[in-house]
Amino acid sequence: MYRVYRVHQRRLLPFSCIQTGITDVMRLDKFLSQQLEISRAIALRELRARHVTVDGEIIRDGAFKLLPAHQIEHEGTVLPQQLGPRYFMLNKPVGYVCSTDDPDHPTVLYFLAEPVAYKLHAAGRLDIDTTGLVLMTDDGQWSHRITSPRHHCEKTYLVTLTTLPDDDTAEKFARGIQLKGEKSLTRPAQLTVVEGCQVRLTISEGRYHQVKRMFAALGNHVVALHRERIGDILLDNTLEPGEYRPLTAEEIASVGVPG
Repeated sequence: MYRVYRVHQRRLLPFSCIQTGITDVMRLDKFLSQQLEISRAIALRELRARHVTVDGEIIRDGAFKLLPAHQIEHEGTVLPQQLGPRYFMLNKPVGYVCSTDDPDHPTVLYFLAEPVAYKLHAAGRLDIDTTGLVLMTDDGQWSHRITSPRHHCEKTYLVTLTTLPDDDTAEKFARGIQLKGEKSLTRPAQLTVVEGCQVRLTISEGRYHQVKRMFAALGNHVVALHRERIGDILLDNTLEPGEYRPLTAEEIASVGVPG
């Protein structure tokens, strides 16, 4: 059966696409460029060399419009289409930064075996020496509800200190701590002693190096910091350092829901 095309807004779209009103389409050369992380010119070269098939048919036209149901292969390897925003949790190990590109340190993107992973970003970064829960997404509005100071999203950390906390540390944290160089106190925080020099701290702000500076203001020092929770999303205890998984629908929906 021949594929029928119609001219639609000066572009060629499959007739079925026009009938169903589907507009979320992408040019094949752009898709290859993103998936293979190559230039458009090289993508066109791959097409002309007959290295690309769509639903088993060799396609040489870079302007070919992809639909969500299409299966694309490059030299026999299936290239999955990205349909909609993506959400993951990662158990971040020490030694990695949460930026998408860093000339001096490896980034958390190293662990994400996902198509066009460079489009993902961390919704709330961790320092290079901090471990634990990092949420990765390409949904900017969703991550904004986590990082925006207006939303006061809670984060819980397991903190290891150099010395035992004073008996009144939890009370001081609940009242707010005056950080060096800042005018206002921190928002009330919840602190409980786990054992010895290890405490669990929940804060609802994201000031620069906040947890470390809060303890430093009381004369203590953080030697290890591990994030366990963001909002209602708990780090999956089955994930080893460097492992990740997609968020569940419930976890995704929990962000931005009033507590």
